[in-house]
Amino acid sequence: MNFPARRADTLFTDRGLPQETLDVRAEVRAFADEHIRPVAHTLNTTPESAEAFPRDLFNAMASAGLYEIPFPADVGGRGLAYPTLATVTAIEEIAYYSPSLASSMYDGQAILVGKTLDNAPGLREIYLPRLIRGEFVGSFATSEPEASTDLSVESLQTLAEKVDGGYRINGTKRWITNSPVADLIVVLCKTGSGLTMLLADMHDPGVTVSEPDLKMGNYVQLTADIQFKDVFVPDDHVAGSENGGLRAAIGSLVLGRMGIGACGVAMGQAAFDFAVDYMGKRKVFGQALARFQHWQFRFADHAMALESARALYQKAAMIYDENGRCDLETAMCKVKGSELAVDIARDAIQVCGAYGFVRELKGPGQAFPLESIYRDAKIGEIYEGANEIQRWVIARSIFGRDLTG
Repeated sequence: MNFPARRADTLFTDRGLPQETLDVRAEVRAFADEHIRPVAHTLNTTPESAEAFPRDLFNAMASAGLYEIPFPADVGGRGLAYPTLATVTAIEEIAYYSPSLASSMYDGQAILVGKTLDNAPGLREIYLPRLIRGEFVGSFATSEPEASTDLSVESLQTLAEKVDGGYRINGTKRWITNSPVADLIVVLCKTGSGLTMLLADMHDPGVTVSEPDLKMGNYVQLTADIQFKDVFVPDDHVAGSENGGLRAAIGSLVLGRMGIGACGVAMGQAAFDFAVDYMGKRKVFGQALARFQHWQFRFADHAMALESARALYQKAAMIYDENGRCDLETAMCKVKGSELAVDIARDAIQVCGAYGFVRELKGPGQAFPLESIYRDAKIGEIYEGANEIQRWVIARSIFGRDLTG
């Protein structure tokens, strides 16, 4: 599949960003161009199965040191001054070619699992260096059949009963990224009157994983149900503190939402680039589509939206790296990034007509990207905190908790 010139390189500049971030963008783009671009169409259009999991790319990312980017030097990371900013920048570069690869192997692996371990004394020193070296695939499990957006003690049904030397887990988790291929999992459980995050072994005989879900999009991001039946987890595998699991889970999810914002920017940019290239070449009634003012104005709006959304996720990441919190900016960048991806992909398909709607043109043997981008974009508005919840977070900052609850 041919990819057009990246319009972000002429319409956007990373002005004001640290040199380390610029270096990471160049490094990860070079990796993505070499390793992901040639197989992007296959990744984005091959339905879910454990056999389709691209372990060769996972190994290549680890060998290239991409999992070093988010973490401190004492566990084998790069020790960057702005690690979150570098991480979400890496996500944008990976997601430009395959958003579901970025969601699975970077947002899921490095942010959700990695950042949870990074905040778990005793576990971080053992497992985080292994994650950075790519020695295991991880999962992060909070959602259940009856609990996803609402992760309260009242809603969660997965129980971790205290026993001699540890806990026994019983329950079912749903929509769990990487679960069909994972080795380790951090799982949110009810422990009495509170919630606790535990690190469990996916190869324990009490763990049963269903076949991968067949979804509308995000094919590389394998999800499945997990059943835990009397799965033992030792005391020293508590990720954080007992009954501190909700705080630990939300802390990782906040960072994950930045990643979704960056993924959305990447998808929007990829759709924008394809459509702009097409409009400059395709003639209708004797003139290029780019001469029609309707489309000029629509894509001018999209260019502004991309500029704003990219700057917003960068700002959120920088604030987090400096202050350790940025709930408001994270909610904003998640909403704007995910929604612009859907909006731009929809308009890109409309202006490209059948060439936007088609996946593969069998006659000349050509592949086209917009169909998969449109499918992949929708989930960004839903997962890791639906956009309605993010708007409530923003409204709470405007009006206060007394009025919004």
